[in-house]
Amino acid sequence: MIKKFIITVLFFVFSSNFLLADEIKKILIDGNKRITDDTIIVFSGIKIGSQVNSDVLNEIVKKLYETNFFNDIKINYNKGILNLKVSENAIIQSVIFNGVKNKRILNTLEENILLKEKNSFFETYIKDDEDKITNILRTNGYYFAKVDSKYLKNDNNTVDLIFDINLGERALIEKIKFIGNKVLKDRNLKQVIVSEEAKFWKIISKRKYLDVQRIELDKNLLKNYYKNNGYYNVSIESSSAQLVNDEYFELIFNINAGEKFYFRNISLELPSNYSNENFKSINSLFKKLKNNVYSLKKIEEILKEIDEIALSKQFEFISAKYNEKIVDKNKIDLNIKIKESEKIYVDRIKVFGNYSTQENVIRNTLLIDEGDPFNEILLNNSINDLKYKNIFKSVKLKVEDSDDSFKKNIIISVEEKPTGEISAGAGAGTSGTQISFGIAEKNYGGTGVRLDTNFLISDTTVRGKFSVDNPNFKNSDRSLRTTLESTSTDQMKNFGYENTRTGLSFGTTYEQYRDIYFSPSFSNYFESLKTSSKASASKKKQEGNYFDSEFSYGLSLNKLNQRFQPTDGYKSTFYQTIPLVSDDYALDTAYEYSKFISPNDSLVLNVSLFARAVTSLNDKDVRVSKRVFVPSKKLRGFEYGRIGPIDGDEFIGGNYGSALNFNTTFPKLLPELQNIDFSIFFDAANVWGVDYNDSLDESKIRSSTGLAVNWFTPIGPLNFSLATPITKADSDKTETFRFDIGTTF
Repeated sequence: MIKKFIITVLFFVFSSNFLLADEIKKILIDGNKRITDDTIIVFSGIKIGSQVNSDVLNEIVKKLYETNFFNDIKINYNKGILNLKVSENAIIQSVIFNGVKNKRILNTLEENILLKEKNSFFETYIKDDEDKITNILRTNGYYFAKVDSKYLKNDNNTVDLIFDINLGERALIEKIKFIGNKVLKDRNLKQVIVSEEAKFWKIISKRKYLDVQRIELDKNLLKNYYKNNGYYNVSIESSSAQLVNDEYFELIFNINAGEKFYFRNISLELPSNYSNENFKSINSLFKKLKNNVYSLKKIEEILKEIDEIALSKQFEFISAKYNEKIVDKNKIDLNIKIKESEKIYVDRIKVFGNYSTQENVIRNTLLIDEGDPFNEILLNNSINDLKYKNIFKSVKLKVEDSDDSFKKNIIISVEEKPTGEISAGAGAGTSGTQISFGIAEKNYGGTGVRLDTNFLISDTTVRGKFSVDNPNFKNSDRSLRTTLESTSTDQMKNFGYENTRTGLSFGTTYEQYRDIYFSPSFSNYFESLKTSSKASASKKKQEGNYFDSEFSYGLSLNKLNQRFQPTDGYKSTFYQTIPLVSDDYALDTAYEYSKFISPNDSLVLNVSLFARAVTSLNDKDVRVSKRVFVPSKKLRGFEYGRIGPIDGDEFIGGNYGSALNFNTTFPKLLPELQNIDFSIFFDAANVWGVDYNDSLDESKIRSSTGLAVNWFTPIGPLNFSLATPITKADSDKTETFRFDIGTTF
């Protein structure tokens, strides 16, 4: 009996494969109403005369299901006739959101759900869309929102999808607290996180609303901030939102900073067939880091250097891993191991989740492509670059085996988020008041292009600016930034002149070498200068209309440990504007340098240098509007723009300007005040050079010293200084007290 059973099974297996190894003579399709027979045949990949067996039939069914047009497919083959019986998915006739009236939120919901109008209906997607809707509503402050769904079947195989939404009250953050062994002051931490406290004037900001995902982002930002400042074992032990009343929450971060850590021994392991000579630059980095404060950014620099060496030396199949070991309580031994990986190539790169963002935006960001060697370093850098774009809520990576054993498939899943932003702000100080308004979009039309429009109005100035930044212009891996701006300065009442400057510029910024950024640009500007009887003789002389065509460039070396609140490293910047077509052909050259040192947890020393020169290349007088003034933050104790050469009663600036600044925090003064930082400063500066009248030139170093206070107040950051001039000219206008306060809406 067993023998007969085995023979029977083998017969059917044998016959099924060989009987089906036949030629298709006819194709019959049943059940389709909207989709034509020809379309189904194209989707299936079959045609009359094709050979068929069980594997081919399975592939046909698989392809048809992948179209998402069908919920059931039956296939039968008999004597040359292939019969397909399909049941089409219903089409979504309408999607209705009950309970939401805000058009902006409605548009966001419509753009982000999976089940859109005119698309196929999948009941299994409803739960995913409910979750998406809930998350979007929470991002907009509706933390208590509830979403229920239903669908109505119509006679024409369509459905109406209905989401019943109860928004509830918007959850506002009344107060943000930092508790535990946090070491750092609340003022610094509040500027690190994205969430902010709700105030009655914050009518635009969405950051005042409680959002779980934003809190997770805040925790990551805090953790990275601490680790970049040496706190290797930092833990955000908990974050909680306590309901104060029916509308307000208190957001609490419990932080354990732990001890400050330092790099001890740093080592590099290479494969036996690799030469140490190729990696000598890595060893140089190791020497600089030894005994320095631990920093994630420093480790990233090492991995980036390894990446550049791998590319330049054509080490295509390598990966780098690093291990950290705690020694002597607060020291880190860092071991970086480079190993040669298998010779595997990239087969396919699959991207999911980009419903609004064009796929080429994601693919153009990747440093690795289909057919390239599979390089883990480049792949990880690519994922980090995608996250840095800040247009996705999350970016996830998965690597899976391909059908070819020497190839891998890369799966990238992104979750999109709203990328538009409205901002408004106001400020007041001893130099006047100003208000600003801006609209920005980081992912215009899903192309990755950034748009930014902002306006500023102060006591004497009105400025409008519109910019477009294409991060990958014509697939060149270079950005193109286009800016249209207009600035009008009205000093008719005080000094008898009005100046308007309007123009267009094109430029880019990119990393030329590691940490060295190059910023070239071309610009064309029209300028108009009007005067009255109050104006100085120099301004009356230059009254009229002007056109300037210029080429500008900047070179910046950035070695700061972090962009926000740096405590270590330096930044050096040189920039120059060269006239191409101009009336006065003014050459503008400037240099800035800033160095930070932190001897301990609370003390930060900063020294900075500023120098600028504007000279004419055709022996004409430099236009008054282009002359040099020392920035107000570079010379405290004096009114801005009211030192240096004077023509009549007007300070006219100079052809040259320079400043030297020393600043140190003063942690011992009232350390219990968590929202206030004190610092002591010494400023020295000078403005000199008058090309049209040597007799007006007066070169004298101005200097001052004093106390500066940065206070994170309930209505916004307040900065004020008490300064005492040390050296000055008789004509200078001094300013003992200066303050500036600003807020956002």
